[in-house]
Amino acid sequence: MPEVLITVLVAVSTLVAGTLIGYILRKNLAEKTIGSAEQTAKNLVLDAENKAETIKKEISIEAKEEAHRLRNTVEQEIRERREEIKRSEKRLFQKEESIDKKLEGIEQKEEKLSHREQKIIEKQREAEEILEKHMEELERISGYSVEEAKALLLSNCEKDIRHDAGILIKDIIQEAKEEGEKKAKEIITGAIQRCAADHVAETTVSVVALPNEEMKGRIIGREGRNIRAIETMTGVDLIIDDTPEAVILSGFDPVRREVARLTLEKLIVDGRIHPARIEETVQKSQEEVNQIIKEAGEAATFEVGIHNLHPELIKLIGRLKYRTSYGQNVLKHAIEVSHLAGLMAAELGLDIKTAKRAGLLHDIGKAIDHEVEGTHVDIGIDILRKYKESEAVINGVASHHGDYEALSMEAVLIGAADALSAARPGARRETLETYIKRLTKLEEIANSTKGVDKSYAIQAGREIRIIAKPEEIKDEEIIMLAREISKKIEDELEYPGQIKVNVVRETRAIEYAK
Repeated sequence: MPEVLITVLVAVSTLVAGTLIGYILRKNLAEKTIGSAEQTAKNLVLDAENKAETIKKEISIEAKEEAHRLRNTVEQEIRERREEIKRSEKRLFQKEESIDKKLEGIEQKEEKLSHREQKIIEKQREAEEILEKHMEELERISGYSVEEAKALLLSNCEKDIRHDAGILIKDIIQEAKEEGEKKAKEIITGAIQRCAADHVAETTVSVVALPNEEMKGRIIGREGRNIRAIETMTGVDLIIDDTPEAVILSGFDPVRREVARLTLEKLIVDGRIHPARIEETVQKSQEEVNQIIKEAGEAATFEVGIHNLHPELIKLIGRLKYRTSYGQNVLKHAIEVSHLAGLMAAELGLDIKTAKRAGLLHDIGKAIDHEVEGTHVDIGIDILRKYKESEAVINGVASHHGDYEALSMEAVLIGAADALSAARPGARRETLETYIKRLTKLEEIANSTKGVDKSYAIQAGREIRIIAKPEEIKDEEIIMLAREISKKIEDELEYPGQIKVNVVRETRAIEYAK
């Protein structure tokens, strides 16, 4: 028991002693560490202070250098501005001198103007005195005072003005009427100029060329059987006379005449001419002509831009290819009327399609008027009603010759377009002769006038262009020459509308450099 206690005591004392020794050792070690850290901190502070001092010195040096540079720059700018101010002062001084000189000149001019003004005032005063004397003398001579003379003058002026105003009003009314007529003529002539259709003058006979004279005998045949067969099957008369190498086909039906012509040409080429062959050839030619008629009708509708026509109407239109009226081809005439009516309808803001359609169909009755009783107008009305055409188109066809009343503006245009196409110079034979005579007479009237060198009728006879002789007619005399010729035309010639007399005088000098 005492040993254990001793052992415990020894252990406790040893533990206490170890603890005290550890504590002392740790305290010494901590004191050493703290001392080292303090020394390191002091060293760092010293280094930082040294570096800060160095940086401060460097910044101070740079600041001094920058201040020196800025001072030099400012001094340079100040010197430049001073130089500029000196130059400006010099320029201002020069301007002041110049202004002073100008002021002196202006003062001198003012003095001169003042003297002139004084002289003018004196002259004006003298003029007023002279005018007063003249006015007194005029009053004494005329017996009127100034106010009475003014009243009389105003009264006379008022009468003249009223007279001139009446004439002017009359001229304005007349000009308005003429302007309306002129506008209508412009629409018509513009439509004519924009439409140029071909015209073909045809006759009632056709000529077929033969390769030789022997072919005439073969066409006639034994005892005339071949020629009788051709005439019977085609309905056309064959005239075989002394005309060399030619046979004449005569007939009023142009379609039959065309069939006969094609038949005869085919037989001549084939060489086999007998009644059976003639019958076969006539049938083929008839089919060929029918195809040509159909194609002509389709081409006409395509040319004027009309669609949705009944096929039978197209065929009837094609038949007009072989129909003439006073030498004018009716199909060409119908196409032209359609174009003219469409152009005028466009100018007037009317229905262009209706005008064109009625224009193309207006002579449709002529396609079969040799087969059906009645006028071509009545026949055309029946045909159009049969194929369900509109009433507007039918009325345009019915009224184009004045047989029926026109119920629309488009119908009126069809009649106008029909008259224009028929009256176009050269369209029909008898009109062509009258037209040429009128142009010849027009030039004769101009050429018979003194001072005229040459004259030319142009614009379809609507203008006569005259070349005056410069050695006989002066510039101021050409007006009288134009007036003289226009008066002669009015007295000696009958013509539609008006004719423009255009006189030209020109002097040319030509020389050659050699």
